[in-house]
Amino acid sequence: MAVELTVVGSINVDLVARVEQLPRPGETVPARQFDRRPGGKGSNQAVAATRLGATVRMIGAVGDDELADEALAGLVAAGVELEVERNGQTGVALICVDIEGENSIAVFPGANALVTPREVEGAVLCQLEVPDEVVYAAAEKASFFALNASPARKLDLEPDLLIVNSLEYQVVQRGKLVAVTHGAQGAVMYKGGKPVADSASPHVIAVDGTGAGDAFAACLVLCLLDGQSYEDALRCACSAGAYAAATLGAQSALPTTQDLDSWLKAMRSS
Repeated sequence: MAVELTVVGSINVDLVARVEQLPRPGETVPARQFDRRPGGKGSNQAVAATRLGATVRMIGAVGDDELADEALAGLVAAGVELEVERNGQTGVALICVDIEGENSIAVFPGANALVTPREVEGAVLCQLEVPDEVVYAAAEKASFFALNASPARKLDLEPDLLIVNSLEYQVVQRGKLVAVTHGAQGAVMYKGGKPVADSASPHVIAVDGTGAGDAFAACLVLCLLDGQSYEDALRCACSAGAYAAATLGAQSALPTTQDLDSWLKAMRSS
């Protein structure tokens, strides 16, 4: 896709433990595997968009510490243009993933809480792992502003595209276009409060849902910017999310356009 996109958001190091079942309050459970990898919703979405063919610039922050280069490694490998500040400690996400791909996540924002607000022109994709003032500034001069409202909180803002899951939609509903994801059940898009498109999600065995929402968000934004219909854009985004959910990892699970095409052809022929 010949699309240019600026992503404004978080850059983290993910510490991931794979467990049989997610721990309940006060419970300790054994982990069968441990991974340490680049992450953060902003970073994930920037890598996802690049792999899908867009030219991407990433605005964010990492710490002035030993984790910084590790957090940036996925962005660098994908060829994302970086405008990254270094301040304080690098953000860290503590993630547990169970055998069905469900996860629980605790995030220490670190430098993500210290990103300098700046106005951005062109198409912009933002999330809510950075301060409100950063989001407002990013939206100010954008020609197209997409907001993945996660973690959900109310903002005095109506993005061109709002992307939320069903729980986040209970908190944030304002958007000219609103895409609501329902996990394995797919997604619905609303305009003016009325449904204008819906798509089922390809049936997959989920192994890690960590990057699924980020794959969905990046793919949906690019498809809409590319001029695709609401229905086609939503269908492609659901496929990208399903691919990521069926693949271990976060950034390592994000598909290229070729990955997605080959995977869908294989699914249709099986």
